[in-house]
Amino acid sequence: MIEYVNQLGPDAPGTGPSPGGPAVSVWYLDTTLAVVGGVDLADAASVLDGTELARAERLVRPGHRQRFLASHLGLRVLLGRYLGVPPREVGLDREDCHGCGGPHGRPVVAGGTGPHFSLSHSEDTACIALAGVPVGVDVEALPKPAAVHDVLHSLHPRETAELTALPEPDRPAALGRIWSRKEACLKATGAGLTGGLAEPYVGSAPDPAAVPGWTLSDLPAPPGYFAALAVAAAGTG
Repeated sequence: MIEYVNQLGPDAPGTGPSPGGPAVSVWYLDTTLAVVGGVDLADAASVLDGTELARAERLVRPGHRQRFLASHLGLRVLLGRYLGVPPREVGLDREDCHGCGGPHGRPVVAGGTGPHFSLSHSEDTACIALAGVPVGVDVEALPKPAAVHDVLHSLHPRETAELTALPEPDRPAALGRIWSRKEACLKATGAGLTGGLAEPYVGSAPDPAAVPGWTLSDLPAPPGYFAALAVAAAGTG
């Protein structure tokens, strides 16, 4: 299913066909880079669209703005690679929201002309997945112990029980597995966090629980991070 897991660095990636069917291309990105895939962050205003730039301007902390710009430039570089166009010419849109029907659902290539994609970033790492079917990816830095306490009783009851049964030092890593898996599923469906954290049940065990309609798997991740991928099964999405 996973075509490859690669690192997007300062140099532009080579050209290649769009991933088809359930095949997925996964890319990691160091968001502290000043140049992403051949594009200088100093030129972000000439590459990103107005919506992206407005979101970046709302980020007060420079580190947060840097991560946002780098990850979105990386996404455009990879989509442009598959579409055969410069990053600035990649048109992005949103599906209708599952909850209210507004135009702020799952992000898509405008006009349905490109692959499905998903973008996630945490701390100084971003992860981008592209596929021929709906896909969701999530990367999470190791949660703080306080995060376990904050979300413990918002998770699926079985996940809450699993975390509670673990020694306290083991709980952050278990939450990292749960959180990345759950976010990958919620991004893949476009539901987001509007329905809370209870569903779907993904489990904290070394292997994720089965999620109907989706193939859910953990990804290799940089040290100190957890990552997961959800890919639509046949007939889903």
